[in-house]
Amino acid sequence: MEAAHTGPEGEAAGGVLAHLERLEIQMHRSQEHREEPPQAEVEDDTLEAKVQKLRVLRDQLRAEVKRRQANVEASLEPDQALEASKQEDLEAKRENLKALLQAYWFTGLSGKLTSRGVCICINTAFEGHLLESYFVDLVIQKPVQIHHHSVPAFIPLQELAAKYLQTDIQHFLFSLCEYLNAYAGRKYQADRLQSDFASFLAGPLQRNPQCNLLSFTYTAEPAGRSFPFCARLLYKDLTVSLPTDVAVTYQGTDALSTSREEQRVSHERLFRTESLQKVFASFARGEQLVF
Repeated sequence: MEAAHTGPEGEAAGGVLAHLERLEIQMHRSQEHREEPPQAEVEDDTLEAKVQKLRVLRDQLRAEVKRRQANVEASLEPDQALEASKQEDLEAKRENLKALLQAYWFTGLSGKLTSRGVCICINTAFEGHLLESYFVDLVIQKPVQIHHHSVPAFIPLQELAAKYLQTDIQHFLFSLCEYLNAYAGRKYQADRLQSDFASFLAGPLQRNPQCNLLSFTYTAEPAGRSFPFCARLLYKDLTVSLPTDVAVTYQGTDALSTSREEQRVSHERLFRTESLQKVFASFARGEQLVF
């Protein structure tokens, strides 16, 4: 039977071993404690990892959005560019018309902007006399269109529009003014001849709606105190108010004297170079102009 350690040596040995065991246990626990991070540090690391993952995801989403936007813009860019170009072109036309109305109002051209575009008013005149007014209502779109107008049917409005309206509105308006002023001038001369110099006419004045063909019998003195002439005035160019072709003949069978022939030739030249009212005003003053 093993003897019990009751002596001093036994107590010392048992005490040392127990102490060593306690130290080993404490050391082991201390190492475990050092190897395990604090709970706060573990939580911080976890949050940081989540933040990093979210940042990566955000960057990926931003890149995807940019890529899709680029694709959409690339597919729409030609249409958008075309639409922008059309809009700029229409705005340029409106500004051009505004400038025309401001710069050329003294020529008889005026107007105002409308919800559709612009309404142009053309005031005609002849030798300082204000005559009829006409309007053209334009729709400023692509292409520019004529909405309403009061231009006479025999004026080549559609032909002028086809040639100039889409490319040069200024040329279109000035050409139209030229036609309308020439017509108004021809009509004014015919009206004045009938109203102011009826005593010189040996019969009715004949004219067509365009007033580009006039035919009348007249004398160089009022109340038929001289032998009559027959005049035929033709205006081949509808943009002029003076005739391009003039024929003056004598109404009778007798041969003309030299002086009467000179008078007939002089009348032809007068009709080509002067307005009708000026020619007959000279007759009324007793002037016999010979060129």
